[in-house]
Amino acid sequence: MNSNEKLISRVNGPGKSAKMVETIVGCKWSLTVYQLLDAGINRPGEMVRSVEGLSTKVLNQCLRRNLEFGILEKINYPEVPPRVEYEVTDFGGKFMKILDSLNTLQKEIEQSESPD
Repeated sequence: MNSNEKLISRVNGPGKSAKMVETIVGCKWSLTVYQLLDAGINRPGEMVRSVEGLSTKVLNQCLRRNLEFGILEKINYPEVPPRVEYEVTDFGGKFMKILDSLNTLQKEIEQSESPD
């Protein structure tokens, strides 16, 4: 190898971000939760009432995962009765753009596979 040649380093896959995408996309309710938030439905009870088949237990698991990844933020209001709302974080907005890109890619794949 002469001095003008450069070595290219091996590229590592996106470890944490890949796990995040896999976890969120693997949860069948995460994308629905994002739709609810986009529609202005940000309280857990209202979310459960708005989607057939969504239970409080499963919603709480889904919300917890999204909180852990920093996609959503939980807001507790000091009221009686207590009120809790969820919002998408700035990071979550960036993450959702990635999911939108994946959705666009999926549609392109489906169109290329469909017979004309």
